Amino acid sequence: MDGGFASLLVAGGSAAIAIAALLWALRVTDGARGGVDAWKKRARDLEDKVAWADAIFGAHPGVVLIWDEPQGPAGQGEWGTPRVYGSPLALASLLRFSGAASTGEPAVRILQGLSIFQAQDATGVETRLGAALTRLRREGAPFSLTISTPDGVFVEVDGRTAGARAVVWIMDASVRGVEEGGARGRIDGAHQVIARDPAAFLEMWNEAPFMAWRVNGACELEWANPDYLTALEAKALDQAVARNLQLDSEAVDLARKAIESGAPLEETRSCVVRGELRTLRIRMSPVAGGAAAVAIDVTEADAARELVAKQQRAHDETLNHLAEGVAVFDAQKRLVFHNRAFEQLWGIDPAFLQDRPAHAAWLDHLKEKRKLPATANYAEWRAGELALYQEVAELPEDMWVLPDGRMLRIARQRHPGGGLLLVFSDITNEVSLKSSYDALLQTQRAALDKLHEAVVVFGLDGRLKLSNAAFATMWKLAPEQLEADLPFDKAVEACQPLFHDRAVWAQVRARITDPSPEARTEYRGEMRRSDDTVLKFLTRPLPDGATLVAFQDITADRRVEDALRERAEAFEDADRLKTQFVENVSYQLRNPLQAIHGNAEMLHHRIFGPLNDRQVEQVASIIEASGNLSKLIDNILDVAMVEAGNVQLDLGPMDVYETISESVQMAASKARDTEVPIRIKCDPQIGAIDADHKRITQVIVNLLSNALRHTERGDTITVSAERLDGVVRLTVQDTGKGMPFDAQTHAFDSFQSGDRRGAGLGLALVRSFVEMHGGWVALQSEPGSGVTVTCHLPASAPSAAPPPVPPGEKRRDAA
Repeated sequence: MDGGFASLLVAGGSAAIAIAALLWALRVTDGARGGVDAWKKRARDLEDKVAWADAIFGAHPGVVLIWDEPQGPAGQGEWGTPRVYGSPLALASLLRFSGAASTGEPAVRILQGLSIFQAQDATGVETRLGAALTRLRREGAPFSLTISTPDGVFVEVDGRTAGARAVVWIMDASVRGVEEGGARGRIDGAHQVIARDPAAFLEMWNEAPFMAWRVNGACELEWANPDYLTALEAKALDQAVARNLQLDSEAVDLARKAIESGAPLEETRSCVVRGELRTLRIRMSPVAGGAAAVAIDVTEADAARELVAKQQRAHDETLNHLAEGVAVFDAQKRLVFHNRAFEQLWGIDPAFLQDRPAHAAWLDHLKEKRKLPATANYAEWRAGELALYQEVAELPEDMWVLPDGRMLRIARQRHPGGGLLLVFSDITNEVSLKSSYDALLQTQRAALDKLHEAVVVFGLDGRLKLSNAAFATMWKLAPEQLEADLPFDKAVEACQPLFHDRAVWAQVRARITDPSPEARTEYRGEMRRSDDTVLKFLTRPLPDGATLVAFQDITADRRVEDALRERAEAFEDADRLKTQFVENVSYQLRNPLQAIHGNAEMLHHRIFGPLNDRQVEQVASIIEASGNLSKLIDNILDVAMVEAGNVQLDLGPMDVYETISESVQMAASKARDTEVPIRIKCDPQIGAIDADHKRITQVIVNLLSNALRHTERGDTITVSAERLDGVVRLTVQDTGKGMPFDAQTHAFDSFQSGDRRGAGLGLALVRSFVEMHGGWVALQSEPGSGVTVTCHLPASAPSAAPPPVPPGEKRRDAA
């Protein structure tokens, strides 16, 4: 094909030159008529040759393009302005591939249309028409290409140089009638597989979990998979193709660039997919007839990558807040990370660490600064440290004692990125504390062994942690029976010969092994053992989760308690008999006493006749004695009723001043007999209180009677009252001989009398009646300085509890 057409080309050119020469000769030889015929004949021959060349070009089943210039003028890009030769049929056939062209020149349209399709050279290597044509025009490099279109049409393109011109033959195999099977044989193995089962290949792309689409040379959509249609909310492929539904304008620009460059392009950017802003990684590849693209949604991947980056930053920041020094050396044994604690621990210049020193260089630097533990052979020790990078077994932990006295624990582990991660913990204080703790523990153990109480400690796992010598002695256990970590059940078995109540042991076990807050409480109980001894036990949880169990032998205490209980019961029986006796005697004495007092009164009034002076004196003594005895009997009965709880107060408004005056008048006769004056020191306007008038009068009279018994001629008795903070303080004070200190303790007890001149019931009734009013009584006295008794009475109705004791006073019932 190359020789024949070259001859035709030369012949046509020669004919054209001849015609031009003839015309020039005719003009320059205007006067030479003799040579006209010769030139006419020559012109006819040349026209015949041109006609013959045109006939040959018309019969050629393709198109011939000829470039006279090596590089196209401005505006024509790489295509230039070639001259076109060939049959109209071949030209029309090739123009059907120019749908993607953007110019009106037929030759350029054909070149632009064919350049978007995949081409193969004679060796089977894929290339592009545009690149081959550029090399032909610039370098004179010939080429032979076979272009396949998506419709199954094959176009052969050959390019050669003819002198300074570039010539390209383009032939459509369908026009020329060439068997397509022969051309299809030049397709590689992968294309043959697709051609054998194109439906499966298309189905694979339709099922792809990412967007895939194809555009033609004009960057118009020709095909898309369902994921692409869903992303752009298209109902069907036909609709998307008809609307030329593109991902966005940037995707169109990327396709145009890929087609023009003939190389795949890739970019990652944000796009709107299904109404949401997503991050897509788009790859656009030039293919036959245009470009094909895939877009993978990497939003989650980017988010995960960002999350990993954040976690890495957070991890590094966390390590920076650790008290332990952390350093990471990569697989090349270079420092890639260290936290602030590492820098502070070793006191290294930050600039040195920022240079990412090697592990060996770091050790050498520390060696130079005298910060490494002393070793006999430093080179051997360093080699051992560096050999750990190749160690396959578990990495060891070491203890380094530094020259400055610090102790470091070094933990090593393999880093996921390769290399080693080193953790340096300063355990100087920990070791010191442990030493102190061990010494303290020994001291505590020695102290526990000195205790008489048995002490045993069990851990949360129910195993023995500690016991003293008293525990083994109390439960009669041999030392070998209390081995370390002895289970609780084994310890119980050793103790069961003396105490076999499993329910009690189960309660103790629950306090030891149950971690719940309900069980971790103090538990107390008693054990009556088979040897007739009684133990009191206590379980108490300890802060570290262990439980302390203490045993105390209270056998002697129980015996004393039993004896005291029996004695108390005997006292109660005696008191009950005393009360019964007093009641019986009092009632039995009242009748004869009334008879004696009544007969003495009749004799005193001389009902039975006159009496001499001695008789009058004796009758008066009988009347006085019977009155005192009657009053004593009344007091005895009041005491009995108070102790029995049968006295009820008749509360009502009681004028304090009037009550004091009446009580003083009742005791005035006795005071006149002893010539002891009784004075009242009270504001007449002191007001009233809620009280039982009869019982308060009885209180004052009893206090006055007690004062009269302890005073002599020249002494005085003062009755005073004052209101203070809702309490009335009623005081009876005398200047008599006072009361001994030992007698003050029992002054208000029943049947107690300091001078044995009375039964001692008056003060007892005073305390009882005052306390029934919600008050209390205080007594102050020194031997030789008189006695002061103060009754504190609430102004309002009596409350359940007595009012507080004022500072500086002694409460009588507390004695």
